Amino acid sequence: MIYLDNNATTLIDPRVAERMAELHRLRLANPSSQHAAGRHARQFLEQAREDLLVACGGRTRGMASDQWLFTSGGTESNNMAIFGFAAIRSGCVIVSSIEHSSVLAAAQYLETQGREIRYLPCTGEGVADLETLRAWIASDPNSIACVSVMFANNETGIIQPVGEIARLCRTAGIPFHTDAVQGFCKMPLSFQEIDADAMTVTSHKLHGPLGIGALILRHGTTIPPHHFGGAQQLGLRPGTETPALASGFATAVSLAQAELSDRSRRMLQLRERLESEVRRVAPQTMIVGESVSRLPHTSYIAFLGLDRQAIQIALDHQQIACSAGSACASGSSQPSHVLQAMRLPSDVLRGAVRFSLSWETTEQEIDSAVIAIQKAVGRLSKR
Repeated sequence: MIYLDNNATTLIDPRVAERMAELHRLRLANPSSQHAAGRHARQFLEQAREDLLVACGGRTRGMASDQWLFTSGGTESNNMAIFGFAAIRSGCVIVSSIEHSSVLAAAQYLETQGREIRYLPCTGEGVADLETLRAWIASDPNSIACVSVMFANNETGIIQPVGEIARLCRTAGIPFHTDAVQGFCKMPLSFQEIDADAMTVTSHKLHGPLGIGALILRHGTTIPPHHFGGAQQLGLRPGTETPALASGFATAVSLAQAELSDRSRRMLQLRERLESEVRRVAPQTMIVGESVSRLPHTSYIAFLGLDRQAIQIALDHQQIACSAGSACASGSSQPSHVLQAMRLPSDVLRGAVRFSLSWETTEQEIDSAVIAIQKAVGRLSKR
């Protein structure tokens, strides 16, 4: 299998798996227990928490330290942020029209409960419309409960102007949340520099374990709990934490950041190789977001005149793993809401397939994938 679906999940790094195995072999106790065995387990947990907060550019010292809340992953973290800010502030909730389904679905649920939701449009290039947001904020900042715009899109890889959005929100006193799941450890990213009030990250997008993520909260930012039952994590996210998962997450981030420059350069070179070669063997294609800044590992290619699901199935038969959209919409026959928000033509919506690389991807795999794509496109074009 040639694995080109890393935006859905990355394959765990063997070094991360070994670190987790080390902790499992220690047979750790519950880190919330007050006895010596519990305190021993908590040392691993809290060391991972501090290492991760430092790695994401959060404040860890003094009275102004930021807060790292372990969660089950990006979906839970996004839900916590959206529901949390909506619970403590009145007014409309603004989310971009290209958000991950975990943000959009949370907003849609609030809408069924009577909350006004504004869907920030994007440009034809897939970038959140700053001018519209400026106008909404200038009109009545007190009518806005919070704003949520992702750092980079999970389908197109297009990087969003979150720094500018954070500045607009900070000046107006509006809480700002960003889903940084896809961008974290793919390019330089600092929570302090973005200046968001809350940020979502997760482990399994950077060769760490599945089942653990985090919501980072700026010092002084408060949200109410939406789970109840224990005092863990100051009661904001109760439940027994897992030192092995936390340590695996921290190890994956440490490795990714130590190798960030080399990984990014390698993935960008491979992405460019993939796109140029696909254009050569399948001229009737369009690279979505080609004219704007993208994550180095993501390529959303529209095969004009063909069906995306047919292409994906044909490539799967040739042992090429790719995606016809977000993994969270797996099985859906609906076209991408992201491409619809970009107002792209119907043949682009119908034929767009996402290829997402990792630092483990090789030139040989790219070349083999291109051959498979050529065969699939040739066969489907004759139907």
